[in-house]
Amino acid sequence: MVCAHVTYGPPAIAVGLPSCVENALTVLSPAQTAIPETDSPLVLALPKGRILKAAAPLLHMAGIVPGPDFSDDKSRLLRFETNNPGIDVVRVRSFDVATFVAFGGAQIGICGADVLMEFDYPEIYAPLDLGIGGCRISIAQPKDRRGQEDNPNRLSQVRVATKYPSLTRRHFAARGINASIVHLHGAMELAPVLDLSHLIVDLVDTGSTLRANGLEETQTIAHITSRLIVNRTALKTQPERIGAIINRFRAALAKEHRA
Repeated sequence: MVCAHVTYGPPAIAVGLPSCVENALTVLSPAQTAIPETDSPLVLALPKGRILKAAAPLLHMAGIVPGPDFSDDKSRLLRFETNNPGIDVVRVRSFDVATFVAFGGAQIGICGADVLMEFDYPEIYAPLDLGIGGCRISIAQPKDRRGQEDNPNRLSQVRVATKYPSLTRRHFAARGINASIVHLHGAMELAPVLDLSHLIVDLVDTGSTLRANGLEETQTIAHITSRLIVNRTALKTQPERIGAIINRFRAALAKEHRA
């Protein structure tokens, strides 16, 4: 899938910093950060975890093979050379891939669409849907609240536990609902059970964890796959190098679809 720019719903709600923080910090935008010179290796940011496992065959078909330490779980290295002297790979948290690419620390990355939707960086161009890491972002609530008067569609305000605060606010705001966010990074299913929230918004694959904790999906916000992403400035300044890598992945996808 090729797209010049993807808009993931309404614009993100701006959240201001306290004045004391604004006075103490200078916050850089990705556009203000430097892109490595053309004689430096391009950096490909890869997410840790299940997406990395799913991406491994595609990387191999694209002719990008990281060094042996990359597959060593005991290795403390985070940056690795590859079989191509013009490409290094870094291994980072899945939620950080988009930030590394947007700010120019990496010029290319593999990133879930959920992360792109959450941060909505204008500095990122997503030329290819890699079709891996398929899942969905869903709203879930306790089964025993089904049909009760606190149905979120009937409320003007609802408390939601999620690791996607921006995405969640946008979703509910578009429906005229003010979402009060409980920002968690894990164990989301506990939040409604322990009365931290009415609902959760989270990634769902099989739904088994929801069911095991007495929750059920009530709505799918978006279906998610992983994308190849690039820094727009890097693409403009190094079109041949980055274009060649995009074409490698495009050819790998075509080969995979023919198999």
